[in-house]
Amino acid sequence: MDIKAKIKQLPDTYGVYIMKSKSGQTLYVGKATSLRKRVSSYFLSGVSPKTWALVANIADIEHIECTSEEQALILEAALIKERKPKYNIALRDDKSYPYVEITNEKFPRVFISRPKKETKSMLLGPYPKAGVLRSTLKLVRRIFPYCSCKGVVRRQCLFCHLKLCPAPFAGKISATDYHENIKGIIRILKGERQELIRNLTERMQRLSAECRFEEAALLRDKISTVSNLYQGRSLTHELLALRDVLDLPSIPLYIEAIDISSLAGKEATGSVVVFRNGTADKDSYRRYRIKEVSGIDDYACMAEVVQRRYRRLKRENKPLPDLIIIDGGRSHAQRAKEELNKLAIGVPLIGIAKRDEEIWFPHREKPLIIARSNSALQLIQRLRDEAHRFARKYHLLLREKKIIEASSFQSSAISYRKAKNKLKADS
Repeated sequence: MDIKAKIKQLPDTYGVYIMKSKSGQTLYVGKATSLRKRVSSYFLSGVSPKTWALVANIADIEHIECTSEEQALILEAALIKERKPKYNIALRDDKSYPYVEITNEKFPRVFISRPKKETKSMLLGPYPKAGVLRSTLKLVRRIFPYCSCKGVVRRQCLFCHLKLCPAPFAGKISATDYHENIKGIIRILKGERQELIRNLTERMQRLSAECRFEEAALLRDKISTVSNLYQGRSLTHELLALRDVLDLPSIPLYIEAIDISSLAGKEATGSVVVFRNGTADKDSYRRYRIKEVSGIDDYACMAEVVQRRYRRLKRENKPLPDLIIIDGGRSHAQRAKEELNKLAIGVPLIGIAKRDEEIWFPHREKPLIIARSNSALQLIQRLRDEAHRFARKYHLLLREKKIIEASSFQSSAISYRKAKNKLKADS
């Protein structure tokens, strides 16, 4: 396929593009809000001589889709660091461009600046767009919280309450751990992903060896989130948003959703769908034929599936999910939670009611209303819809099987009657 035909097939999404020579050498790495439009612009008339020199050597173009411009910026930095493309030239040292400034203090502060004079602070950049840089720092801050307040603040600020600042001046974090956060920020912005993941993994293993399992689990979450930043189109933002909006104790890397499907209480089925790291793990899906409930009782059906599913996981000593989503309102969530309590399982659980897409907690009298545009709600909806699809598919399969069996029995009965009547006639 020639280059122009390949460009036409590029998606109109965020992403990173990689231009290569005939020998496979990486010539240029760039990011875009629209891969198709951005890459096409290189082949228009009137471009600079430098761009023409690049275009003349392009033999192939690869791309990686991303969920946002911020993720594309982070992935671009990593690829440039690793591949050292011939035509990637840093922006001029123009002080009008924004930088990330990290102060030289006991507890370094991190913020965006446009330095006008020499400073002892570390400067990372420059970056072409302050808005994208600001959003990128918000994303990074959720993984590695940092202080940005001026001066010595000995009280917890709003960022502390939002878990975006570890309150180092208030003694909420050790100097060693805080500096590890700063190192993580620097490595992400410099594109040093391999060094970052290796460092986090070594720390996690050390904590596990010391039986500090809660701290090790937090680092496990960080490793997964950082890895997702470099996986192209991922659900990093959705998982972080889901943790924050539901106030979960950890990032929900492993989620299960449950739904019931039946018609007038007949051929009732249940489904459990599994998402890991924000994507469907279809090999782990499970379906259940309701055995213990007769008639129309959606709550009892839900209770049966929950009880069978998590009794088995517990008996086999398998990992439990970080979050369980039930298709239904408060009563469904309460009934499911009762079954978990019987099994002494404390996994967070919510219900989602179809009509108004309300989020129900078993212990709350009022629902949580999440904006339809919020990525956390969209992830919950996607899980709920997948559970519904899987349960209905099994339900329809059982109905079809029953119809075939009934039809077969009816045909056999008719054949029997015909044969019997023929015998009578012959006699």
